[in-house]
Amino acid sequence: MDDIGFTVLDLIKIDLKEHNSLNLRCIGGRKGLSREITIPDLNRPIGALMGYYEDFAFQRIQLFGRGEYSYLRQMEKESALKNVRSLFSYPVPCCIFTHDLHPSREFIEIAEENQCPILHTNLGTTDFAARLLRVLAEIFSPHQTIHGVLVEVFGLGILLLGESGVGKSETALELVHRGHRLVADDVVDMHCVNGNMLMGMGANRILGHHMEIRGLGIINITHMFGVRAIRDQIEVQLVVGLEAWDSNKSYDRLGTDELSMEFLGVSIPKLEIPVKPGRNIPIIIETAAMNEKLKSMGYNAAKEFKKNILKWNESDASRPVFFWHDNTL
Repeated sequence: MDDIGFTVLDLIKIDLKEHNSLNLRCIGGRKGLSREITIPDLNRPIGALMGYYEDFAFQRIQLFGRGEYSYLRQMEKESALKNVRSLFSYPVPCCIFTHDLHPSREFIEIAEENQCPILHTNLGTTDFAARLLRVLAEIFSPHQTIHGVLVEVFGLGILLLGESGVGKSETALELVHRGHRLVADDVVDMHCVNGNMLMGMGANRILGHHMEIRGLGIINITHMFGVRAIRDQIEVQLVVGLEAWDSNKSYDRLGTDELSMEFLGVSIPKLEIPVKPGRNIPIIIETAAMNEKLKSMGYNAAKEFKKNILKWNESDASRPVFFWHDNTL
């Protein structure tokens, strides 16, 4: 896996809210906060504490729950901290104690000697592990930056692509005005989750949900439309390519052309929508979103229409029409 330069200090400083919060704080080994986390996984080091180091996953974050803590206390009573020293002889990224448990002064001193960060959280082991693994999976997942606009329409994540000036931001603004939500304008950061799902968000969270409208300037969607009009991230489920109308190009009129676009190895359905004066692009995108949701439920209007045409051609109802046209020749 490529080195992304994610350190223990980055983990502590990461801004997570409510049910995603890790509630981490450093209680020892601060000199080692620059240690990098290179593997998005955890290890329960009970085997190492017992002196078994074969296949010891020292590259992972070491998680100490109630079981490991109880064993540590027993080792301290017997003044047998040799295995603790052996554990810290490996370059582990950090040790995290859950359940509001605090290691002994001797344990922290050994960690300080080896400059290994000791972290603490008040969360239970199972809950904390689930939250941390979600965070690490997102951080270490493949990323790609796209020039476009990401919106949520009827719960569907739609990525708007097109040449500069084609009207992506203006289309997104009208969609927001119609009650939908903006995720990101201009630059979209996409990352692959579990190898088959694309999540999109703004590439620069400092800029927030701002939007650039030519002739108007920068506007703040949150302040103008309220928090109902924004969303931090969403799964990308449809790509809409906006392009200037080309009279020499043949556009799909039945919806039978199934296009797709690939990002990070994940294929996403794509629509090409020509733009020209008089076309209501936002309402077309709304219709496309509803049509895509119907497809996900097993209903495809274009395929059904084609099937009905074939049935009609094979039925007796089409014969009088054929003969009537034939007699007029």
